[in-house]
Amino acid sequence: MRESQTAEARPYHHGDLRRALIDAASRLLEAEGPSALSLRAVAREAGVSPAAPYHHFKDKGELLDAVAHEGWDLLDAALAKAKKEAPSPEAAMNNLGVAYVCFARENPALYRVMYDTARDREDLPDQMQGDKDSAYCKVRDTLIEAGADADDTLDLELATTAAWCSAHGLAEMAGFKQFDHLKEACGGEIAFFRSIFRHMGLVPHHHAD
Repeated sequence: MRESQTAEARPYHHGDLRRALIDAASRLLEAEGPSALSLRAVAREAGVSPAAPYHHFKDKGELLDAVAHEGWDLLDAALAKAKKEAPSPEAAMNNLGVAYVCFARENPALYRVMYDTARDREDLPDQMQGDKDSAYCKVRDTLIEAGADADDTLDLELATTAAWCSAHGLAEMAGFKQFDHLKEACGGEIAFFRSIFRHMGLVPHHHAD
């Protein structure tokens, strides 16, 4: 199977071992779930010796942290693309929400690990609010572009958090079969997502699409 290709079929250059291990862990994660991850299994998937991962990760926890960090970077990129494609700030808010939910639906195991590692620390990663290109900052800045008061820092933070929680909640529940008739009535899953975000009041009806 493609998931178990050997190192010969998937070579890496010297110095890229950490990258190769994170990629291997991500493949295993989506194929078999977090319980299948071990440094030995990841080494086997990457086609390296069982001892190789210990040059970069002391244990499975550190490897999962690295995979989660990669997940946040991928989410940042997905949201950046969604925002860039929007014709207005209001449309961008809707696009951001839809992109977030789609990312969670397309990468379920990675998405779970991203939040599980954050939950273990009782905090989201530093890159969330400290990096101006982060997903959180994209949501906040888009709210400002859509008319939120940048000087009211408390209200802005609450609004950003509300938007984030809305997308996270929909991502958690989007697959429920009870919503199938709504998806059909809206004209498909993406249209359903857009309608939900409009009804949450985060995106004005006349600009959402």
